[in-house]
Amino acid sequence: MKTEHRIRVLMVAAENGALPAAKVGGMGDVLRDLAPELAKAQVQADQIMPAYGRFHRHPHASQLARLTVPFGGRHEIVTLYQLANPAHPESRLFLLDHPLFSNAGDGVIYHCNDPEPYASDASKFALFCAAVAVALCQRHLSRPEVLHLHDWHAALLTVLRAFDPRYQPLQALRCVYSIHNLAHQGTRPFRNSHSSFGRWFPELAASLTDAQTRRIEDPSYPQCLNPMRAAINLADKVHLVSPSYASEVLQPSDHRHGIWGGEGLEQDLNRRHQQGGLCGILNGLVYPDTPAPPQSFEALLNAMHTTLLGWQGHGTHLRNVDFIAHTRLQLWQQAKRPPPSMLLTTVARLTEQKVAILCHRLDNGDTVLETLLRRFKQRQPQGLYVCLGSGNHTIEAELQRVAAHHDNFLFLNGYQEQLSAQLYRQGQLFMMPSSFEPCGISQLMAMREGQPCLVHAVGGLRDTVVDNQTGYWFEGDSLEQQGLALLARFDELLEAFGSDDWQRVAANAKEQRFGWQSPCRLYRHSLYLE
Repeated sequence: MKTEHRIRVLMVAAENGALPAAKVGGMGDVLRDLAPELAKAQVQADQIMPAYGRFHRHPHASQLARLTVPFGGRHEIVTLYQLANPAHPESRLFLLDHPLFSNAGDGVIYHCNDPEPYASDASKFALFCAAVAVALCQRHLSRPEVLHLHDWHAALLTVLRAFDPRYQPLQALRCVYSIHNLAHQGTRPFRNSHSSFGRWFPELAASLTDAQTRRIEDPSYPQCLNPMRAAINLADKVHLVSPSYASEVLQPSDHRHGIWGGEGLEQDLNRRHQQGGLCGILNGLVYPDTPAPPQSFEALLNAMHTTLLGWQGHGTHLRNVDFIAHTRLQLWQQAKRPPPSMLLTTVARLTEQKVAILCHRLDNGDTVLETLLRRFKQRQPQGLYVCLGSGNHTIEAELQRVAAHHDNFLFLNGYQEQLSAQLYRQGQLFMMPSSFEPCGISQLMAMREGQPCLVHAVGGLRDTVVDNQTGYWFEGDSLEQQGLALLARFDELLEAFGSDDWQRVAANAKEQRFGWQSPCRLYRHSLYLE
């Protein structure tokens, strides 16, 4: 039997969950899991990311080189480190260190309070891309056959590869571009800003032809560079993280009516689709050989309490949102109440994508979330809805307001890995009403623990949850219709909770397997070889 040759890939990404605290969202989980799983498909996947002023201090990291990187009209010194990938020691994890990479603080991946969208992060990731290009061209990294770039943070590598003569050797490498979330494109001006293409790469910006500029400019703002659009047009293959999402992005967006499609890039995506250069491959999940032992609700209460206390150690003032959550927990514990009659859970980054439907204000003036909590209280007086997440400050403030007025809603404003695992394990209905969802990992984690999910039937949620079989759907052609459909479906589920049908769906959810074996074979044959 013929043995497949081993393909060498370098993955370039902003996050990687293989290192503690080196991820923010699902992309970090994917990067953590890919190296060991791709190895089973005869793919060696090394990975590279910024050190963010922290991760190069890993006890097993060693300095590999000091790179001289042309950037901003100067030569910046970027230090390259390597260590065995903690998730897969047979592959390597490279880290790049420079003061710009910790511009939001040591260990902080994204700059959340920028007055200009993406300004600080765009400069950081522009230097990151340039440093990767230098490291490859100067052979400080083993020469891969494939460059696999993830999201807008790595997208400028396609521009340097295509248009900058200094990095022409990169054209010999196949380039694959994965889109984890089309809503974040990293758009910045071409010039006239401290964070602009002309400031980062002045010689390249001055040499661009009109035809080259047209391939990388933002379709709505021609005076701006759109890194994601550039990578869609310049990479050899474009990959989206679920088949349904790969189809949805071919349609235009209409946010007013609750529709998230190509976000202005649908024409480019349609062209790549027609050329055979676009595909959708569903993300996978790792399933442990032995399930985690069951835990009591008291243990969950203690974990929530400990998490709140831990968050206080990082600030000088008690946040109102933490005080509200702490008070709710104390009342529950002091009253020695039994476990909730029904436990709803949500673990999410608090963005418009995740909670626009819940925060939508209905014609009667109440939000969908407030209406849901009142109905929940009527049918399940001892029920509890726990939401763990952080993100957009306006959304955080709205959830804080709701939590102050509804004692069956516990809002924990932050993230803690172990606590999230307990919520997946103990919840009885996982709420995931995303307006769009490229793939989603939270629903997979909840289903893995036997927790059925109530989801908006879009993107990866449609591809992983089967209505009335492994979970529950709602749909709608506008935010208002989606909100009303969510509430109507929730009413049905309150009626069905605990029934034989409910138990059947929960059991089916736990039996589902969305492993990495099939996706990794598709990575090899559809992304790396085609």
